[in-house]
Amino acid sequence: MQNRRIVITGLGALTPVGHSAPSTWAALVAGRSGIGRITRFDPAGCTAQIAGEVKAFEPAAPLAQALHPRGVGAEPLTTAVLPKEVKKLGRFSHLGLAAGIEAYADSGLDAARGTLPPERAGVNLGVGLGGLPEIVAMHDTWREGGYRKISPFFILQTAPNILAGQLAIALDLRGPNMSVASACATSGHALGEAARAIQRGEADVMIAGGAEAVITPLAVGAFAQMKALSTRNDAPEKASRPYDADRNGFVLSEGAVVFVLEELEHAKKRGARIYAELLGYGATADAHHLSSLAPEAEGSRRAMQIAVDDARLAPEQVGYVSAHATSTPAGDGEEATAIARVFAAGREKLHVSAVKSMTGHLLGAAGALGALAAVLAVHHGVVPPTINLENPDPACAALGLNFTANTAIEKRIDYALANSFGFGGTNASLVVGRV
Repeated sequence: MQNRRIVITGLGALTPVGHSAPSTWAALVAGRSGIGRITRFDPAGCTAQIAGEVKAFEPAAPLAQALHPRGVGAEPLTTAVLPKEVKKLGRFSHLGLAAGIEAYADSGLDAARGTLPPERAGVNLGVGLGGLPEIVAMHDTWREGGYRKISPFFILQTAPNILAGQLAIALDLRGPNMSVASACATSGHALGEAARAIQRGEADVMIAGGAEAVITPLAVGAFAQMKALSTRNDAPEKASRPYDADRNGFVLSEGAVVFVLEELEHAKKRGARIYAELLGYGATADAHHLSSLAPEAEGSRRAMQIAVDDARLAPEQVGYVSAHATSTPAGDGEEATAIARVFAAGREKLHVSAVKSMTGHLLGAAGALGALAAVLAVHHGVVPPTINLENPDPACAALGLNFTANTAIEKRIDYALANSFGFGGTNASLVVGRV
């Protein structure tokens, strides 16, 4: 590894609580829920009838300002997705492209493209379940009309890497291009592996994160059959309640969160605004169970410890943990136990919170959303809350952690850690800090 430092210079987000990174952050700080009854289909008959939907989203809406990734003399980019291309892509790609282009615009890179060779900029955007809605819809079309009715765009709508490929085409990014798929740790791994590409000297800029859009009868029904989803259908905004004694499952959601990662000297040379530095990355496997954390989240604990060590920090220097906590009865407590163990020193000064209490679970985009909370907590000096924490689980409360119940806290955060864990026993932890 070269001694190359990585900073975050651009942010983009499309979530159940906001159509941009700033609006998402404002909602998280305010403790505003984006969860409601499902509108994408009629959920009657399913035990879980609520979700975190991205509403009123138009993939071909004009950009606020035209971009010129190929230079001022070339054709400008005026929409995230051209109207004629909407049907070629799946919803997860629509969401991911909008968030990716927002991050690119936010970074100010467009004005610096004359000094950034496209071969030095790459993409790592992940998706956990891919084009499930499009697969279901095309299967129905085939059953009704036969082979001649199958769209020639079907593979483009569903293949997980198409999002990364299309963003590279839109923004003329010719460096490393890949798509991670590691369940709910997907975008945490995408960010970590993109940082490694910059450290290795393979790129100076990487656009990284994840997207997910699987609010369908099949996905909701499958998670409900696993007894993984909350059934608090009468009070959707109260359904996601990490660390609360009355939690009964997570809420399925959709969205996309994307970062621009940049080599520090490259960012400084062009005068970029820097949100935070990505200092550490840890990736491990539980090798224990396909859908449950290892006892005391042993694999997750090692991921956190590796990330802290990679950042060359002492655990007591970390002031905030953006937890994976999904609101499942077992998972929250196991992760909390691991956090308490890793951060035993300085525990009294540590804040922990779970933004899924407001957004629900974005699956493949969850890791990047948790990292967004960590980055902006460092940047703004505010820790977002865990809402709906009204009756703390005694086992969680006994750990002595501050779960930042219901109200955001203003506090200088020099270093923060974000967790994301996925089915299959895969774990990713990231450490960010002030520059």
